[in-house]
Amino acid sequence: MSYGPVFVGMRFAVLGLGKAGLPAARALREMGARVFVWDDAARAREAAVGFTVARPSEVPGGVDALVISPGIAHKLPKAHEQAAWALARGVPVLTDAELLFRAVRGSGSKARFAGITGTNGKSTTTALLAHILDVAGVPNAAGANLGPAALALPRLPDEGVYVLEMSSYMLERIVTLRFDVAVMLNLSPDHLDRHGDMEGYAAAKRGIFARQDAGCVAVVGVDDAPSRAMADWLDGQAARVVRVSGVGGASGARALPGEHNAQNAAAAAAAARALGVDEAAIARGIASFAGLAHRQQEVALREGVRFINDSKATNADAAARAMGCYARFVWIAGGVGKVGGIDPLADYFPRIEKAFLIGRDGPAFAATLRAHGVASEVAGTLETAVPLAFAAAKESGAGVVLFSPAAASFDQFTDFEARGARFAELARGVCNAAALTR
Repeated sequence: MSYGPVFVGMRFAVLGLGKAGLPAARALREMGARVFVWDDAARAREAAVGFTVARPSEVPGGVDALVISPGIAHKLPKAHEQAAWALARGVPVLTDAELLFRAVRGSGSKARFAGITGTNGKSTTTALLAHILDVAGVPNAAGANLGPAALALPRLPDEGVYVLEMSSYMLERIVTLRFDVAVMLNLSPDHLDRHGDMEGYAAAKRGIFARQDAGCVAVVGVDDAPSRAMADWLDGQAARVVRVSGVGGASGARALPGEHNAQNAAAAAAAARALGVDEAAIARGIASFAGLAHRQQEVALREGVRFINDSKATNADAAARAMGCYARFVWIAGGVGKVGGIDPLADYFPRIEKAFLIGRDGPAFAATLRAHGVASEVAGTLETAVPLAFAAAKESGAGVVLFSPAAASFDQFTDFEARGARFAELARGVCNAAALTR
């Protein structure tokens, strides 16, 4: 069922034509809007067939709103020139999740919205909640920061639920969107260049609870101090607050190892309860969840060595969650490190048999490890690191090669998915080669 012409008479400029931008432009056009598109890359502009390509500031007659892809800054560290133009003239700067909400309500659907944020675990919890709703027979659509762009999601009936993974970048750009169930999993330093400091980052995350009333539910993980502070703040707001923790717990699903996943499962279960799902369906959903690619995903096994693809770990806090699940492992890490590098992982260094470092900040990571007496080698690339790690894991008996980079991917790969896919390909390759030599 289509949304119908809910944006007839409106004019939108879409800036950034990647995973979110171009689908948003197409959806807005289908909903009756006049859409103008721009991307700084000529190749992206050439792909926008059928659209009027123009810088937002040069659109004759102006626009009602500017829709910006999440990766483009509109404030810090430096606003894109087109975003600065919009802000200076009072043109709303929006994310496509905001426009999805307006489209759903404009089409007459009363479908509910569940939003999930946090520094880590967002994608797993989003997918898990959607899976639980599937098991319970509740119509749903999951996307936004995870998977399909928000405006690419189908129109749902009144009993449906939109499950949206919301990044801090997206939460800064919502105006009317209200989540019936809002989940904040955890909070640790990340994206500080975009938010200025930890206070700014926390303020952006707090946006997921904006406009909630007494009929709404706020689910908060309380396994870190900043999140506990946010839960205390929520006690003074209108929504009902549910605190969840993974400390000392287990999810009950093979695809969800570790205390962090116990918290993810507890959060998804709390959200499902708030949406009216019964306990039996919640239990079945958690037990049958297959997990997500690039999140502690076992991609190969040979001669007692498991290859674990945790490419989604783009910061130290995310890597810690994986490292805590294995008593001994050979570690592959590196890329573009975040503030603090891998120093916060020192408690897990004794578990590392040997580390092989890749990417721009591989040498810096190696220096940190040497300072703690951890054996390491700068391999440079995954192509070099994977066979060396396999050999080290066999020799030491560690049993696990853990690829949990604790760094961003864009020095060597387009995104963490491409990085994880290459690791999986190389892991299967060394396993197949080992099989042929036996």
